[in-house]
Amino acid sequence: MTGEQERFCGDARVLHQRAVRIPLPDADAERAFHENATILAEAEEMRASLLADPDVPLSAAFETSFEHATRIIERQLREIAGEDYEDVARAYYRDERDDRIAEIAAYFVEGLWRIQQSATVTELLYVPLILRYPDSFTVNVRFADDYTTPNSVHYESPEHAAEELADEYAETYYEESQYSQRRAASSVRDGAALIREEFPDPDETEFAERKYGGIVMAGGRRGSVFTTMTERVEPDPDRFSAPAEKPTLVEAGPEAERTERDLRLEDALVH
Repeated sequence: MTGEQERFCGDARVLHQRAVRIPLPDADAERAFHENATILAEAEEMRASLLADPDVPLSAAFETSFEHATRIIERQLREIAGEDYEDVARAYYRDERDDRIAEIAAYFVEGLWRIQQSATVTELLYVPLILRYPDSFTVNVRFADDYTTPNSVHYESPEHAAEELADEYAETYYEESQYSQRRAASSVRDGAALIREEFPDPDETEFAERKYGGIVMAGGRRGSVFTTMTERVEPDPDRFSAPAEKPTLVEAGPEAERTERDLRLEDALVH
């Protein structure tokens, strides 16, 4: 993101209670969707390895998932809006365009800006929701003014601690932090496996076994405390009455409402 990216700051209205629905009309589209899911799973596996390595700064592990999320969204943007997707989004933001493509570009560009912010800003929780349906998938980019959920795993980062502890406490704190990071690494690794399970390879899986799938993720931090979570979400088979023909913005859907309620985010969502 370059140039006037700051112009999207503060306009989360383009994200609020909305998602992007993208058709899966053929085998190539299904393979592209699976490739993005694989990128996400591999990023989580890399993050787990970094978390488990005591010689790697925790910030490197934390930022890995955001970097790959950015890569996936930028790929979708190029496919939908072209290489000049930032210009398309800015035109929408300035009321120069109000068409479907510009609306989607604005949605994803605002999401990209906030993803990059959440990698460094404390108490900005990134809570994406990805759902697979028989003829399409949806991406819901959400953020909350919080750092955790009831189901999140917490882990500690000594490098982000505000106070320097005395020697007699520092060693214990460091050991406890390493333990929390190993525990988080195990959770992240399980989350990567869940992503692969929910969005399997279309060339190796029968359609009946892959036509529905879903995950919700949450990542954030407060000071030296970081959090992570990945859970399965059951897609609503009755959500859409019309077939998916073109990428389009849609309402967030019942699954989004359910996850917001379950994760206690209703009053914290950025909008």
